[in-house]
Amino acid sequence: MKPDSTARFFEALAGREHEPLLRKSTGCTRFDVVDGRRIRSWRVSVTKGDLEVKPGGGEADCVIRVDRRVFDRVVTGRMNAVAAVLRGEITVGGDWRLLVAMQRLFTGPTRRSARA
Repeated sequence: MKPDSTARFFEALAGREHEPLLRKSTGCTRFDVVDGRRIRSWRVSVTKGDLEVKPGGGEADCVIRVDRRVFDRVVTGRMNAVAAVLRGEITVGGDWRLLVAMQRLFTGPTRRSARA
């Protein structure tokens, strides 16, 4: 099976050891990605930019629940995560600041146009 944008995002993120964009962030975020009746979860722990990504559930400071199609659009820069929360397309439990920090990892139109 070909990995979708969500799976590729977490695979790539797991390959990073340190992310300078998150140097001021510390906490654990669990992403619960809903695909029909199936829920796939990933835990992303950040300690001042040091990353650890693990598949599966568990305790987290922030829990983000999102439909896979919505999350695919978020990770590919076609949708803003905070705007999706405000529209009710993503639910967030716990520490909202971690969602805002994690959003820095998603490709976005602003970051792409800044490189051009």
